[in-house]
Amino acid sequence: MSRGARALPLVVALALGGCALPQWNPAWVPAWVPILGADRGAPPPPRAAAPPRVIDRPPARPDDDEVLDRVVAVVNNDAITLGELEEAMAAARADARQRPPGNEEQVRREFLNRFIETRLQLQEAEREKIVVDEAEVDEELLDRIKKTSMKDVEDFKAALKAQGISYDSVRKRLRETIKLGKVVRRKVTIRVSVTDAEIDRYLDENREKLETGLGYHARHILIVPDGKSDAAWEAARIRTEVVRGQLREGADFAELARKFSADATARDGGDLGTLKRGELSQEIEGRILALKPGAVSEPYRSDLGYHIFRLESKDALEGEGLTRAKQQIREILFRQKYEARLDVWLREIRERAVIEVRM
Repeated sequence: MSRGARALPLVVALALGGCALPQWNPAWVPAWVPILGADRGAPPPPRAAAPPRVIDRPPARPDDDEVLDRVVAVVNNDAITLGELEEAMAAARADARQRPPGNEEQVRREFLNRFIETRLQLQEAEREKIVVDEAEVDEELLDRIKKTSMKDVEDFKAALKAQGISYDSVRKRLRETIKLGKVVRRKVTIRVSVTDAEIDRYLDENREKLETGLGYHARHILIVPDGKSDAAWEAARIRTEVVRGQLREGADFAELARKFSADATARDGGDLGTLKRGELSQEIEGRILALKPGAVSEPYRSDLGYHIFRLESKDALEGEGLTRAKQQIREILFRQKYEARLDVWLREIRERAVIEVRM
């Protein structure tokens, strides 16, 4: 495979850099932390439900040599051409991760909507007098090139040329992407905060969910009846009480498990090993986790017989684990607030805009 082919994902990313909204990075949130509600993954760019003051006008029929220069939308007197739209769509076709679902017309409308939102943000950046110098573009470009198999900028330029993409246009889009990041940080990110009280409330409301990935270590003794009669079950109960009494007096659990337990773990001293929450039935697990480490449960009857459990240890949200959980909760709550604030801001700037669509 040629360097140009291997560089295609990077080329696509750079070519589309000017039409992608800044999004929350899902890598900021560890995978084991549950997010309440539907699992949305990386949030899609927020969309205004009914953008105001949009004039939807069919285009005139241009000559073939004028097609790419045809204006397909005007955003506050800032034109978007069909050439720009087609360039982004062509890049997306080469990268399935960037390809929106739907037919050709739906895809074109989706990309046009992205362009409109991007232009609105860039216009906001201009109003805020946000600038991006050449050194920033150079640094970002080199950082992206380092993540590929290409050696240097010249190698990258060759890959672009082989795919018919202008190096200047890539730098322009990269500059716009940096500018977008700056304006979003100023208008959205720095206005979002998460308090300790909000973290504690989330922790209290979702402790059970947060503890799902934590483990515990337990042992088990099973005493089975010699038959199905009531007398057999009563005899099994009495034997279980005798074993339980020996444990209260300090007898070794593993030794009694090897001697009396009918469970397959008897040879290992009743050792169930390290379990994750949810591996055992909810009723049995609840009895085990209700114990303090080193404590032995009261006898519990099931269809198999009588059970005695001993909790050896269990992971909990405390110490360093609690500190990590709180940091992860902070990131979850920040993400939720960030998305909400970004959505509000995008709606605000769109409501102030005059948008004319010509396709």
